Amino acid sequence: MMKYLQRIGRSLMLPVAVLPAAAILMGIGYWIDPSGWGADSPIAAFLIKAGASIIDNMAILFAVGVALGMAKAKDGSAALSGLVAYLVITTLLSTDSVALLQAIDKEAVNPAFEKIGNQFVGILSGVVAASMYNRFSSVKLPDALAFFSGKRLVPIMSAMAMLVVSGLMLFVWPVIYTALVSFGKEISGLGFTGAGLYGFFNRLLIPTGLHHALNSVFWFDVAGINDIGNFWSGTGEKGVTGMYQAGFFPVMMFGLPAAGLAIYHAAKPGKKKQVASLMLAAGFASFFTGVTEPLEFAFMFVAPALYVAHAVLTGLSLAIASFFHWTAGFGFSAGFVDFVLSSRLPLANLPYMLLIQGVVFAFLYYFLFRFMIAKFNLMTPGREEEGEVENSPTLTGEDKFAVMAAEIYAGLGGDENVTSVENCITRLRVEVKDMEAVDKERIKATGVPGIHVVGENSVHVIVGTSVQFVADEIERIRG
Repeated sequence: MMKYLQRIGRSLMLPVAVLPAAAILMGIGYWIDPSGWGADSPIAAFLIKAGASIIDNMAILFAVGVALGMAKAKDGSAALSGLVAYLVITTLLSTDSVALLQAIDKEAVNPAFEKIGNQFVGILSGVVAASMYNRFSSVKLPDALAFFSGKRLVPIMSAMAMLVVSGLMLFVWPVIYTALVSFGKEISGLGFTGAGLYGFFNRLLIPTGLHHALNSVFWFDVAGINDIGNFWSGTGEKGVTGMYQAGFFPVMMFGLPAAGLAIYHAAKPGKKKQVASLMLAAGFASFFTGVTEPLEFAFMFVAPALYVAHAVLTGLSLAIASFFHWTAGFGFSAGFVDFVLSSRLPLANLPYMLLIQGVVFAFLYYFLFRFMIAKFNLMTPGREEEGEVENSPTLTGEDKFAVMAAEIYAGLGGDENVTSVENCITRLRVEVKDMEAVDKERIKATGVPGIHVVGENSVHVIVGTSVQFVADEIERIRG
């Protein structure tokens, strides 16, 4: 199970890498025009819409990225199938479609279906599409249907599979969503303890998209709390209104960037440069705009224990801020932009204390993450490999990667023995039918730093930071 989650986590790295830039664009635009969100400034509108084009479609990026990363071959049909799977479920379970399916008015449709286009559904679509690719990409249909054989069959089967998934979600999704709304209403009367529980479950539910159910209870007017609306309008009680927002500032501005620093420091020497680029961009996006997904999705699947710790610390932060009545609010998210804008509002109470709390939480996050990563050998970005592999391939010549790939593939046993090839940052991960058919010496002769047998049918070939080029050549050989 852990290996499977780590594969999902690695697959998310491609779409996650584009999110920080989008978040920063939105943050700058919101800074320029915080009240109109672009209505009063063409420049702000341009920046906000440019960033929103990516952030608002995060689920689609995840569907495509996971499908591509989880498939046994990095093929465009797998990515297309991920998109097809996502479109099927989000169209079938949209509010309008559900109203037709259940023969009811649109207004009577469960609010859960307004949130069906979330990251969880995107990841689920990608997983289903990858499974269909791995199962059907080599299937040969009868001559009359030969056009639809192989890779062309994958999107069709993905759509069929998502019909079944959509049928299940039609009944399951609203039950879970409604239960969480009821749970939120129950804990809303528990004061600072309720704020802490809300913070904990808010983060814990991010991977499923169900955090929207809780948010609707505390942030908006579902249960009469309307924490965001009341805070910004000045309607409420100073030191109380904003209690379900304030505690996020120490986490998003300080805690998560410190966690990113810990992940960078824990990375293997040969990986630090790649990890630094992602963590720096994601950490800045979290601090400046409060958009945390680039950082959170970088470790939530590859190291779930860290994500649970993050959820606990978030809950603790909200409880502390609520207990001491330190309040600030946000219209976009709990980043630097909103902190500055909200700290001058009438209901903001001792907001500078949230900065002091944030410094404390930065130390908590950093040292807890460093301890857990080392203690439990968690496979955070940059730690997937067992050895340091900074060297590039030693072959020379214009087609060195093609030559290397051909020799490695032949050493693995070629088409008759290799069932799948994928790559991470520095190594090829290969599944073979017969390990005895693998010629390790031939593979080592290409100049790779090492080769490791990690299972009865699994072997890793350590190539170095140029592994992508070798993997691409192997894919060309495999056709």
